Amino acid sequence: MGSLYLVLVILQLSWSLSSSVAPPSSHLCLPHQRDVLLHFKTTISVHCFQDPYPTIDVESWNKSIDCCSWEGVECDNVNGHVIGIDLSHSCLDGSLFANNSLFQLHNLQWLDLSSNYLRGSLLENTSCLFHFHGLQRLNLSDNDFNGTISSKLFSQLVSLTHLDLSYNDFSFNSFESRFDGQGFDMLARNLTKLRNLVLDSVDMSDVALTSFLNLSSSLEHLSLSLCELHGELPTQVFQLPNLKVLDLSVNANLTGYLPNTNWSSGLELLDLCNCGFRGSIPASFGNLTQIISVDLSINSLEGQIPDVFGNLRKLTYLRFSSCNLSGPLPVTIFNLTRITRLDLSNNHLEGPFPNHVSELQFLEVLELYKNSISGGVPSWLFALPSLPLLDLRYNKLVGPIDQIQKLSSIQIVDLSNNNIGGSIPYSIFDLVNLTSLDLSSNNLSGVIKSDMLSKLTSLMFLDVSNNSLLSLSTSGNDVNYSFPQLRTVDFSGCSVSQFPDFFRTSNLETLDLSNNMISGGISKWEAEGWEGLRLLDLSHNFLTALEQFPGNNLVYLNLHSNLLQGPILPTCLNPQIPILKHLLLNDNQLEGLVPSSLANSTSLELLNLGNKLTDRFPRWLASLSSLKVLILRFNRFYRSLPHFVASSNFSALRIIDLSANEFIGTLSTKLLRNLRAMKDKPREHDLKSLRLRDVGQLIYLQMLNFSHNNFTGPIPTSLGNLVALESLDLSSNKFSGRIPPQMTNLTFLEVLNLSNNNLVGPIPHGNQFHTFDNDSYSGNLGLCGLPLSKQCVNFQGPDPPSPLVVEHGGSKIPFFWQVVMMGYGSGVVMGLSLGYIVFTIGRLWWFVRKVERDWQYNFTKWVQRNKVRRN
Repeated sequence: MGSLYLVLVILQLSWSLSSSVAPPSSHLCLPHQRDVLLHFKTTISVHCFQDPYPTIDVESWNKSIDCCSWEGVECDNVNGHVIGIDLSHSCLDGSLFANNSLFQLHNLQWLDLSSNYLRGSLLENTSCLFHFHGLQRLNLSDNDFNGTISSKLFSQLVSLTHLDLSYNDFSFNSFESRFDGQGFDMLARNLTKLRNLVLDSVDMSDVALTSFLNLSSSLEHLSLSLCELHGELPTQVFQLPNLKVLDLSVNANLTGYLPNTNWSSGLELLDLCNCGFRGSIPASFGNLTQIISVDLSINSLEGQIPDVFGNLRKLTYLRFSSCNLSGPLPVTIFNLTRITRLDLSNNHLEGPFPNHVSELQFLEVLELYKNSISGGVPSWLFALPSLPLLDLRYNKLVGPIDQIQKLSSIQIVDLSNNNIGGSIPYSIFDLVNLTSLDLSSNNLSGVIKSDMLSKLTSLMFLDVSNNSLLSLSTSGNDVNYSFPQLRTVDFSGCSVSQFPDFFRTSNLETLDLSNNMISGGISKWEAEGWEGLRLLDLSHNFLTALEQFPGNNLVYLNLHSNLLQGPILPTCLNPQIPILKHLLLNDNQLEGLVPSSLANSTSLELLNLGNKLTDRFPRWLASLSSLKVLILRFNRFYRSLPHFVASSNFSALRIIDLSANEFIGTLSTKLLRNLRAMKDKPREHDLKSLRLRDVGQLIYLQMLNFSHNNFTGPIPTSLGNLVALESLDLSSNKFSGRIPPQMTNLTFLEVLNLSNNNLVGPIPHGNQFHTFDNDSYSGNLGLCGLPLSKQCVNFQGPDPPSPLVVEHGGSKIPFFWQVVMMGYGSGVVMGLSLGYIVFTIGRLWWFVRKVERDWQYNFTKWVQRNKVRRN
């Protein structure tokens, strides 16, 4: 019975289906049009470079199937003419010339070839398109067509309702398709039926904005993003009666004002981000009852945000960031029922949040950072059901944070850099979906215990640094807690007094406990585990002993500025740790020898042992082939540098600081020759990947300091060839003779100190030498001329000899001695002066001002000059 019922159902279904399907139609496709399409197929190929597969399979076209049934082809049901072709996203690759057979389909009403790899100057040689008198829709966007868009095109295609020529052969450095002023003006005047116009990334820098006054009143969608528009936009554009979408974003030189009245009442999307609009947001903005999305970010607006959002019930996206807006937060903005993203960041908004908010149920992103919002942090911010991201950093919020009454699924909370005080409410640790919590740089106090953190099982990032009254402690039952997702913990600048060993079974990768009050030592037991730890910073604490470094996979370990005493225990240096890369033990009270077990750390790149160690120069340092920075200053290393140093590899060494020790003897010239990284000529690809710390190894030297040594003889004239030099200090030596006039070639020089030498003769003039004062030359009794008060009278003296100039890879800029030598009182520093000073004491005033302003610009110009010279 059941089987019979099933058969009856199938029969009934078959009958129903057959009765609803139209009988097979006769072949509608006209033979010559079929042949035209097949010939077009032979002129292009199909290559899916990025798309996984084509949307339309052109390769399936063949004679055995009616062409009106082919994918992407539509025919008129009456006469069989091909009236529509849609081959968008079809991986079409090839050149589309004016004589292509495709343009013989004179009855086309729409043509969509967007998002392919088609190229050529089709838009410039447009005679082929003139036959499409009835063409209503043309979409050639996202291809590689180039050239100037012909104005003749818009004297023919007067039936167009949709035109999209956006993103053709566009890069961030150039626009390959462009409009001239006449072309766009003709478009605006002739295309009276136009409803959709999309020209994103087409160069319109020659277009006069007054031609916008001629745009069709039927226009519904106008998108001109990234078009290099400039000048003041007529406000009438905002008042086109049928306009729904207006996107003029990323035209930095486009200015104008928002209209006070008569906005297009049907406007749904308005995007003016990254333009130059001025004035205030008018109260008439509240009349845009159909508006869905608004982006006015990065403009030069002013004044307050009008409190007129009560009727904007369709608004889902609102960005007013970086607009120089001020005044209070508009109350009605918190009553938007459909808003999903609200970004008012980087303005001057002030005042408190409302005490209670019941709307914003669909809000997914709330960004109000970098304002002056004050008052407390209300609990409703954490209770919004759809909000995964809350960013309120850099405001003036005060505490304490309210207890959270209703938990939500929030994932990222950033309240850093405010004035929030009090303790962190326990309810924050009930937000079990939190992945990132940043409460740094506030005035929080109290204790965070391990059992509180253990509730946040999804937490990956925790930063509570720079809360000087906040501490971290165990809860007494730590063996039962795990932190499965936690990767980064930053408690620097707090009041932590105990090493948090309860993290040692976690997957923690970065732990920063610097600038705390951790005292005593770290036992071998506490140092076990930590299998995932890569970076550990315990600097600026009160540690006195260390039995073993935590973890076996450390890349960076910073213990400087503690109270570590006695010898460096060999047990600290586990021979099974081949990847320890950065080790800083400086500014402690360590004594004795440098443990030879450090030789096992073959991947070590930075080693700073500035303490009270007493030893000869360690022979095994030569085995650290990856070592780039070696700092042994302020120790008691004694005797001369051994000859083996000269014959050793030191292939990667960038900086060596041996100052303030007790070395004696001379510096071997053989040693200087073997410091390869300081003397090797950089290869061309090194110039392209130049890093600030590496500049000293190149001839592109910016700082040279030979001060406080006993150098004698004349100042080398070749210094004048170091044209990129910005700071030169040769003070407190015994240089003699004249100041080489070639040094006036140093046009980037901002700091010059030649004081306390035996220099004589007139001070050179020209370029930067006009900017230096007496202090640059004091202590040289034989110098004369401005800026000194001593005049030069018939002074003649011998010209100084020129030292050896080393040419570099075709460039005429020499690298003087290939090594920078800096004196520090009782010791000598050999290294790359700029990199070393940036590394050890931070950026100097001249370095901050100069490098941040035009270092990259100067280097680029230097490379360009040398390319010209080589050619």
